[in-house]
Amino acid sequence: MRALMRRCAAVLRDADWLNRERAVAYARILFLLSFAGALIWIGLAHGGVDRAGKPLGTDFVSFWTASKLALGGRAADAYDVVAHWAAQKALFGETVAYTAFFYPPPYLLICLPLAALPYFASLAAWLAATGVAYWRVLRAWAGPRVEAFALLAFPAFLVNAGHGQNGFLSAALIGGGALLIDRRPIVAGLCFGALIYKPQLALMIPIALIVGRRWTSLAAAAVGAGALITASWIAFGGAAWRAFLAAAPLARATLERNLVGDEKMQSVFAAVRLLHGPLALAYGLQALTALGAAAALVWLAKRRLRSEAEGPAMVAATLLASPFLLDYDLTLLAIPLCWVAREGLRAGFAPWEKSVLALAYALPLLSRVLAGAMGLPIAPLTIAAVFYFVLKRGAASAQSPNRSAKLLPAAEES
Repeated sequence: MRALMRRCAAVLRDADWLNRERAVAYARILFLLSFAGALIWIGLAHGGVDRAGKPLGTDFVSFWTASKLALGGRAADAYDVVAHWAAQKALFGETVAYTAFFYPPPYLLICLPLAALPYFASLAAWLAATGVAYWRVLRAWAGPRVEAFALLAFPAFLVNAGHGQNGFLSAALIGGGALLIDRRPIVAGLCFGALIYKPQLALMIPIALIVGRRWTSLAAAAVGAGALITASWIAFGGAAWRAFLAAAPLARATLERNLVGDEKMQSVFAAVRLLHGPLALAYGLQALTALGAAAALVWLAKRRLRSEAEGPAMVAATLLASPFLLDYDLTLLAIPLCWVAREGLRAGFAPWEKSVLALAYALPLLSRVLAGAMGLPIAPLTIAAVFYFVLKRGAASAQSPNRSAKLLPAAEES
């Protein structure tokens, strides 16, 4: 038995079986299966409602109806469950389940044009625009060595598209900002500041900018966030902000009372709750994880200030820090995965690294299933393992002040 365990450990440690040719083949197979499955699911829908009784695009219903209300001069009603649900029922019928809108008013600015188009045309335009931005950023991070199909087949692509969510936009803003931070620090800061629309994904950004001494980007992020807040106040008035703040207890209850589903969540908080841990323990461990992620960013900056791992480390730390993290947010995980894979293909992989990358790559496909069927939350440990390899490579790398100049042309080559 011990000999068998040692052989299994050796297979996972070295992962010699996972060579480039097999990885590309697996990615192409996964892409084709995902694409075919999506087409079949859409084809089986009736009246825009899928076989599970949910509208195609699911969460996009919330964004589109919030836009409809805002365009009608009723922006505050996006935070009123009765009014917002009524708008959703008017779109898809009385049996549609409610999809909440917990985003601050700056996100209403982003959503505002959506209802100018019919629902499905708007959904397609939304996914196309944010998806192209996401694709450009990933190609830049991955470089020419990483197969394009590996990016398209990453399961978070399908998860985010199926939900009509904003994971493409979030990853494009964070990843794009990290790419531009050396060459265009003001634009990078504005990208980071735009994440005021989803502040739980911006927790680590100020810390990363401070420890990296990115003062220009930090100032630009603050100005950008402030400008979006001001613009939303001008566009929608104080009523929308008051309604958003009044809805905050419901948003907290959604997290604490498993109203979304702990099996769908990817955070330490959700893992503790899924394992029947008390609320105080969940918050406590989540806080410790966030502090640990911040400390790791400080450590990396002290070892190698502004290393090539700076952006991927910030993204991985962000995924660990937020208590409210859903599986479509794992679009962000592609950024550290791309960087580690690129570096591994260039300089060779460390022990266990390929196995961790393979597990993390499949995480959006596995995490909800394992958590729901077996009560096994694998996301936090998997993300932490990716973070470890990012830090390890970053600490060993030389400083590279021209990182963006190296990476951005990769997007043009694709």
